[in-house]
Amino acid sequence: MITFEQVSKSYSHDGTFVTALDHVDLKIQEHEIFGVIGESGSGKSTLLRMINTLELPSQGQIKIAGTDLMQLSDAQRRQSRKNIGMIFQQFNLLYNQTVNENIGLPLRLNKTYDQQKVREVLEFVRLSDKGNHYPRQLSGGEKQRVGIARALITKPEILLCDEPTSALDGQNAYDVLALLRRINEMFGTTMVIVSHELNLIKQLCNRTAILEHGKVIETLAIQKAQQQPQFSSYYERVRESLG
Repeated sequence: MITFEQVSKSYSHDGTFVTALDHVDLKIQEHEIFGVIGESGSGKSTLLRMINTLELPSQGQIKIAGTDLMQLSDAQRRQSRKNIGMIFQQFNLLYNQTVNENIGLPLRLNKTYDQQKVREVLEFVRLSDKGNHYPRQLSGGEKQRVGIARALITKPEILLCDEPTSALDGQNAYDVLALLRRINEMFGTTMVIVSHELNLIKQLCNRTAILEHGKVIETLAIQKAQQQPQFSSYYERVRESLG
């Protein structure tokens, strides 16, 4: 379980004091696909970066499986990140390296490289014939599947997805969505999906938190919307679409 207990994050930017997260409480269950949705600047990415300790809270506690991340040493935090995979909006691939080399990068960094593992994960994301290709030779959907394969290569228990389909067209977005669902079903991977796309959250997630100005306005169980009413605010649109 991932828990946020009264978590706040503030910082100074160009002389202005900014509150990115404001007393956030969350509980994300093991094996759950959990969404975090909100407009730009609502604090979504900050929340995601705190789970893998790339940012630390100004106050409050973040726990994974009962371990308070704030109490870990730098070395222990680096170790904890090995159990967390990350999928990026813009793929973050190395364009001077092949698909095989991109996927194997985490293993090389950990000095545990295994070509068989690379072949297996390539097959899982259905890119077995692309191992010797370079990213410039791939479609957007294929690039994202390489990014997913790279995140899976260390067999993480948690997968963090930052706008995983926003750079993709309809069919490629659907393929990535189906792949993420298959990962959860086969491996029980806990997923946290940050997005502003209501359709992605509705199709993929079990529950979602709605963020607005750094606050969790509500946490919803995803249900099928019965109608598309008119609404006057972003929050009302999310509530009607997902509630």
